[in-house]
Amino acid sequence: MGKQIFVNLPIKDLNKTVEFFTKLGFKFNPQFTDQNATCMIIDENIYAMLLVEKFFKSFIMNKEITDAKKSTEVLIAISVESRLEVDEMIKKVLSAGGKEFREPQDYGWMYGRAFEDLDGHVWEVFYADESKMPKKG
Repeated sequence: MGKQIFVNLPIKDLNKTVEFFTKLGFKFNPQFTDQNATCMIIDENIYAMLLVEKFFKSFIMNKEITDAKKSTEVLIAISVESRLEVDEMIKKVLSAGGKEFREPQDYGWMYGRAFEDLDGHVWEVFYADESKMPKKG
């Protein structure tokens, strides 16, 4: 099976979060979904565990949950297959109630945009053509 990555994020409202990411085209693993959490499938071995804050708190001991609308602890970056796919994702984000986080970044060989989900987590969506990447040194 190989290695897998599970990014765990605290969320306020499970139903609204699932609805938001469903509108962006993501699917969920029902085996790891209940009233406390859901497992969003990003790719074959990459998942986001979206945990209701009270449940998330049970994993972090005495630490506090960062309010992602005020602070940023992590940026989640997802690569896509084309510049068009980057722009299409942002269109879906905006129509689903999310907001664009910053102006698009275009380096010629790499193009990216970023959005905030309903809880303020920042997701970067980018396309990179490594064959056009500037050579070092």
